Amino acid sequence: MDEETFAQAEELRLREATSHERNWERWGPYLAERQWGTVREDYSPDGTCWDYFPHDHARSRVYRWGEDGLLGICDRECRLCFAVALWNGQDPILKERLFGLTNAEGNHGEDVKECYFYLDAVPSSAYLRALYKYPQRAYPYARLVEENRRRSRAEPEYELLDTGVFDEDRYFDLTVEYAKASPNDMLIRLTVANRGPATATLHLLPTLWFRNTWIWGQHGEDYWTKPRLSTPDGQALLAEHASLGRFWLLAEQRSDLPAPRLLFTENETNFQRLFGVSNATPYVKDAFHAYVIEGRQEAVNPAQEGTKAAFYYVLTLPAAQECRLHLRLFAEGETPSAPFGEHFSALFVQRRQEADAFYAARIPPALPEQAQRVIRQANAGLLWNRQFYNYDVATWLKGDPTQPSPPSARLCGRNHDWKHLFNRDILSVPDKWEYPWYAAWDLAFHAVAFASLDPDFAKQQLILLLREWYMHPNGQLPAYEFAFSDTNPPVHAWACWRVYKMTAARGSRDLQFLARTFHKLLINFTWWVNRKDVAGRHLFSGGFLGLDNIGLFDRSRPLPGGEQLEQADGTAWMAFYCLTMLAIALELAHEDHAYEDVASKFFEHFIAIVDAMNALGGNGMWDEEDGFYYDQLLIDGRSFPLRVRSAVGIIPLLAVDILDDERLTALPGFTKRLRWFLENRPDLARHISYLQGGGQHSETHRLLAIPSRERLLRVLRYLLDEDEFLSPYGVRSLSRYYRDHPYTIVLDGQQLSIDYEPAESRGGLFGGNSNWRGPIWFPLNYLLIEALERYHRFYGTSLLVECPTGSGKQLTLAQVAQELTRRLCRLFLPDEQGKVAWCGEQQRFLSDPYWRDLILFCEYFDGETGRGLGASHQTGWTALIARLLTDLASETATVS
Repeated sequence: MDEETFAQAEELRLREATSHERNWERWGPYLAERQWGTVREDYSPDGTCWDYFPHDHARSRVYRWGEDGLLGICDRECRLCFAVALWNGQDPILKERLFGLTNAEGNHGEDVKECYFYLDAVPSSAYLRALYKYPQRAYPYARLVEENRRRSRAEPEYELLDTGVFDEDRYFDLTVEYAKASPNDMLIRLTVANRGPATATLHLLPTLWFRNTWIWGQHGEDYWTKPRLSTPDGQALLAEHASLGRFWLLAEQRSDLPAPRLLFTENETNFQRLFGVSNATPYVKDAFHAYVIEGRQEAVNPAQEGTKAAFYYVLTLPAAQECRLHLRLFAEGETPSAPFGEHFSALFVQRRQEADAFYAARIPPALPEQAQRVIRQANAGLLWNRQFYNYDVATWLKGDPTQPSPPSARLCGRNHDWKHLFNRDILSVPDKWEYPWYAAWDLAFHAVAFASLDPDFAKQQLILLLREWYMHPNGQLPAYEFAFSDTNPPVHAWACWRVYKMTAARGSRDLQFLARTFHKLLINFTWWVNRKDVAGRHLFSGGFLGLDNIGLFDRSRPLPGGEQLEQADGTAWMAFYCLTMLAIALELAHEDHAYEDVASKFFEHFIAIVDAMNALGGNGMWDEEDGFYYDQLLIDGRSFPLRVRSAVGIIPLLAVDILDDERLTALPGFTKRLRWFLENRPDLARHISYLQGGGQHSETHRLLAIPSRERLLRVLRYLLDEDEFLSPYGVRSLSRYYRDHPYTIVLDGQQLSIDYEPAESRGGLFGGNSNWRGPIWFPLNYLLIEALERYHRFYGTSLLVECPTGSGKQLTLAQVAQELTRRLCRLFLPDEQGKVAWCGEQQRFLSDPYWRDLILFCEYFDGETGRGLGASHQTGWTALIARLLTDLASETATVS
């Protein structure tokens, strides 16, 4: 097979999946890394989900809405699941899922305490590879909880690597690989390597089980039918399910491996262990733990049938040696004539080559090897973080017929006003352990990252959140599981527009997608206008808007003295929304002139918002003395600026676009109304800048932006100052000025202050473990880079700025965008000394041959050192690094 054929193989699979010829996406890494401690599994009266379903219950208690496992796969409805379980002979429990601290246990909130890495993936899941590092010493569960609980918020988190459990390399590397021979034929390869200096034994259980849908008393969607696992020949597992069909799991028998034992039990709750009452069946969910660790032979079903089964291996590996186990999961009727042997190994080679070719077409070959590795693993994390997400809010509120009724308080508690919400889909989630649910504004950035990998999936995700079983009847988009009614920044329209343009650049102008999303976005925009512009002055609030701790007080709650807050970021987000909707309307108007009317509406609405931000009551939200945009506090009808230089005042730069007369000539209706507005509303038209083209291009460019040129330059002076916002690794979310000069005000007799915190938050503040008081966040940096490029398109070389401020070096705004891109890329690329910022001082990632090529894509980054912080696998918006590295390579090639 030649290179071109390899390159086309994944594209062909995606086309077949999109056209429904072959369901290549039926199986994938859709299994959550954590189902315990989630809102949807919480039936407590007070919404304490971490306490209601803790990690200690997870091995013994059946989940209602999903499943979790260790680097596993399932079908797209999570009916049948496969994952691995491990025991090192020392641990108190069988390792069937990842462990981490709850929000109350961690000194900086919830945090996974494991070492695992997503290494490779393609969109169809025809090839997947991930790595789990399992200590040979007893896993320090208690020590991790106790030490993190002891530490203050001023101290760093206590991580698994800090415990010494990996010292002397006494650990196993478990590499899990999946390769599809067909949509319903999955080859599984498990490679176990002993990295330690002595012989060590690992108990390994490749496990197959059904999600429990049969005990709840519900009808429809196969709830009433109990599936079955059995072994007709004593060697293979047969899985029978009413809608999924019949599947077989085979394990290769080889002379160099010990013969596995087949274990069976039921995926049923161990009521005796948890609640001290009799079990409905003698065979329960934690039977394999009891059998392997406690030696209880009676825990497993001797009849060899149930709803959970495993091949049980005991592997003894000499020092520095490894072994491989081969398994195969396939649908009956697709039985391979030779399930293992040469063909099995050859298919893994072929799928890996196809993956290499798929990425070779997307990664500039001129990029250094390390940069290519970053892109590959960023995309792998993005693809592995697709998850089956199941949450029917009405049923969750009401409870199931065969279960105790939920407490009455839940009917007026969390998410009670989202009864229409019915989620049963594959969704891109931020982090399958820390955030194993979708979040609306995160998903918008995920879609942009997905656009170059799987355009149809990117579009499907954006459409999904706008569907009637997601969007609230009032037009609000669901924010995230903990509070669907919270308000996320309105970036969904931007994502739809960007995905449309990115896919159009590849030769496909999907106007149907653009129109479908635009119509629903109109409803959402109306919700924003009616709900968040309280006084009808074109000045918006919205709560924390994703910036959990950016302010002096919790912006999602009523203020201490009943004051009102008008938010510079909320208002700027709405201006950004207006411009995006204007751009979409103009694009659609080229095919259907009816859209010209609504384009005019968004143009005028944008100008009204700009006028309010810049001129209402004098200077609006602009502070002429400081040269920055601030939130405004309304006290007794008077506005007072909250003079804190933060991301709140940077977001107004994002709302920028350009209208070209040449492009508008085909839209006479819009152009006529535009000219009338410019002639008859000079009070508002003054906010529009003009630039007359020269040479062959004589059309007029009209800049639509919030700041004037002079105000833009004043904000950029702060933005590009390394003592303010500009970090070696991107733009900070709060000015470093407040490190030495904390800002303090007294509000209703209460003193409130804010200072610069470049890493984890030193206080609980308003978002638990979230922190926007200094660190670098990818989403705003990414949008800022795009905005600077648009400003440059208008101003060109006529506008130069000093970058960094005080350096004397003059750059165009395009060059500033490139500089910000380079700084963000420094998070993941080695410096002159070979150090990589994201991993901080963890020497293993810098020098150890079994760690140094591994990368974690964190939630945010230290504003001074670039160290990765927060959720460690948030390869959602942080996967945008792949696009930045690709863009940087293209810009470098152009300059060369």
